[in-house]
Amino acid sequence: MKKREYAAGILKSSVIFGLILYLFYESFLPAPFLIPVWLLYMKDWAEDKALQKEQQFRSQFRDSIQAMSAALKAGYSVENAIRETKKDILPMHGKDTRISKEYERMTVRLNMNGTAAQALEEFSERVRQEDVENFVNVFAAAKISGGDSISIIRNAVCTISEKIETEKEIETLLASKKMEFKIMCAVPFLIILYMKMTFGEFLNVLYGNTAGVVTMSICLAVYVGAYRFGRRLIHIDV
Repeated sequence: MKKREYAAGILKSSVIFGLILYLFYESFLPAPFLIPVWLLYMKDWAEDKALQKEQQFRSQFRDSIQAMSAALKAGYSVENAIRETKKDILPMHGKDTRISKEYERMTVRLNMNGTAAQALEEFSERVRQEDVENFVNVFAAAKISGGDSISIIRNAVCTISEKIETEKEIETLLASKKMEFKIMCAVPFLIILYMKMTFGEFLNVLYGNTAGVVTMSICLAVYVGAYRFGRRLIHIDV
């Protein structure tokens, strides 16, 4: 992730942290004791961002191996197919995307008299992603077996592409549930904020005294527990 993305995550976490302090305590004094809440949200944000980037990369990788399969079908060698794939994915994803940079590195490796196997193995070592590793392993096995390597690679491309597409469809089905979860997470904050703005005198008893602090702390603990449970429900490994 880029520095500005981390900065945006820190800012978002800090805003939500400040909102929690205001709505639940109307004071910044509990802040040192609630640092774990900030760290928890920041950790979840980083995980979600990393997952989003991985899904983007997998989609880009699917496009790239499909382009490579088309180049192989057209009669290109594997080395030249990699070079052609680099040209094909530039208009689709742009030169600043991760997949474009990886194919640029592979092309440089080939231009330095490296083999396609070396370029792909280094690619796999850099990204450390399951689909890439599977593709590289199939490529290596095809080279060792000495059979119709191009046909084997094309079959592997078809299988991996179908797998990625299926997982993408599942993620699309889960997207509505994830949106519902985000809305439900915001509802308690909106209710408290509405009450403070319209019937503030009814909530005054919850602030500035020990009983109120204990009550609001219990409510916050229940909310955090429900939040963690909800995240487990909507994050399904496919």
